[in-house]
Amino acid sequence: MAKNTAQVPTLHPQLLACKARPNAGWSIDFMSDALWDGRGFRTVNVINNFSREPLGIEVDLNLPAARVIRTLERIAAWSGYQNKLRLDNGPEFFALALAERAERKGIALDFTEPGCPMQNGFIERFNGS
Repeated sequence: MAKNTAQVPTLHPQLLACKARPNAGWSIDFMSDALWDGRGFRTVNVINNFSREPLGIEVDLNLPAARVIRTLERIAAWSGYQNKLRLDNGPEFFALALAERAERKGIALDFTEPGCPMQNGFIERFNGS
């Protein structure tokens, strides 16, 4: 009987780059779950990539772009503005208002490649996904 000799592809892991100072970059991501009565709710989580400190968690049944921007502004009011915001390619993040805010504040938006959640690994680990 022949053994299965399938080769496992060689992986070349890449380190998640993060600057060596606190507000160099933040990561942001959404999570969702359901309440006991079946209604869904969402959370938007924001962490500091340098310290891995959670900066904010906003929870609601609906989180439109304006609410996400308000959350980011509230965090920036006490911790300062970040240089870069790493986020995935979810539909929530393609809002024109978010791009305009980033441009006004001089923040670079760093989108991950589709299907590569580990490019945003700090927040994915925080989310437990």
